[in-house]
Amino acid sequence: MSMHRSLKGSSKIAKRRNVLKRFERVDILKSRGEWKDGDRAFGLRKTKPNI
Repeated sequence: MSMHRSLKGSSKIAKRRNVLKRFERVDILKSRGEWKDGDRAFGLRKTKPNI
């Protein structure tokens, strides 16, 4: 059975995700200078993805 064309993903459009993985949030905090080595990765503040 084939998939309906409205359900197929488009490779042309890249959506910005609302929820980031923990390691992605740590990387963003490191790039902003808000992360120190040895900090705990639990209870991280909210971060918006880089555009």
